[in-house]
Amino acid sequence: MIKKLIQKIPSSSLSYALLCGGIILLVVLLGIIPLYRYNYNRLQDIKRVQGQINEQKELAQVYQFIRKDAEKKEVRHLPNPAKTKLSRQDVDSFQDSFRSEAVKSGMNTISLMPDIKTMTSGSQSILYTAILKGGFTNFRRLLIGLGALPYIEQIDEININQGADSIQYELRIWIALAN
Repeated sequence: MIKKLIQKIPSSSLSYALLCGGIILLVVLLGIIPLYRYNYNRLQDIKRVQGQINEQKELAQVYQFIRKDAEKKEVRHLPNPAKTKLSRQDVDSFQDSFRSEAVKSGMNTISLMPDIKTMTSGSQSILYTAILKGGFTNFRRLLIGLGALPYIEQIDEININQGADSIQYELRIWIALAN
């Protein structure tokens, strides 16, 4: 077959060299370069996947740490004591309890005043108006602390005013009274 090819090819060495060079160039262009590009793309894919695997290995350690930490955390419950009523003689103890909860939570008590109308009438509860200053997270702690007081019937109204240096809170708190 090669002999027939050589016989058909002119004997001039220049044309023979050009033909062989063209065949080699054709093999390189149609075979080797596409194979090289294919292998290069596969190599890039392998590097990308290997990087993702390494990232997942590192994140697995973090995930295990977070998972163990989450298992250690104790569940926090809001206080929900059995409701009781405060006797009329012990009404002043609410002010002491309120002020101590405010101090524990980091709030500043500006005023804590009972509503005279609810004190004089023979009502089942007394309304207190409290004005406080402090941060929002401290206010949250105060509300949780007030939830632990069994004689607080409800917090009727909360007004929040942003001041220049801190936030001012106004609360209307109903205290349950015993007959």
